[in-house]
Amino acid sequence: MKSYRKELWFDIKLRRELVNITPIINQCLQESGIKEGLCLVNAMHITSSVFINDDESGLHHDFEVWLEKLAPEKPYSQYRHNGFEDNADAHLKRTIMGREVVVAVTNGKLDFGPWEQIFYGEFDGKRRKRALVKIIGE
Repeated sequence: MKSYRKELWFDIKLRRELVNITPIINQCLQESGIKEGLCLVNAMHITSSVFINDDESGLHHDFEVWLEKLAPEKPYSQYRHNGFEDNADAHLKRTIMGREVVVAVTNGKLDFGPWEQIFYGEFDGKRRKRALVKIIGE
């Protein structure tokens, strides 16, 4: 069995942003040489997420509105966690959107359903963050 590992680094300029990382993951898969197996992609920060969904701008706007209703950023004083930081909402948003995805690799390709794409979601940006790609198989 082969194993491949790579860290992806992101310089997100905004507090919140969704980045389609599918092309990068496809590149990692090609680098790995693995044709059959599993691809794990996970956020390496507690205020970031990796998830699968459609790459459609209206949906991305809906995510922002929905997440802000569930865990509004302000007022910062509404959260106990915000005694030293102002990112409690980012922790909650990450929990809702998830930490990682696992995608089957079949015939050297990510085995997606229609419209599926992999996204890195940042909820407390403005600094360098990373995600891990781990691919195992033959």
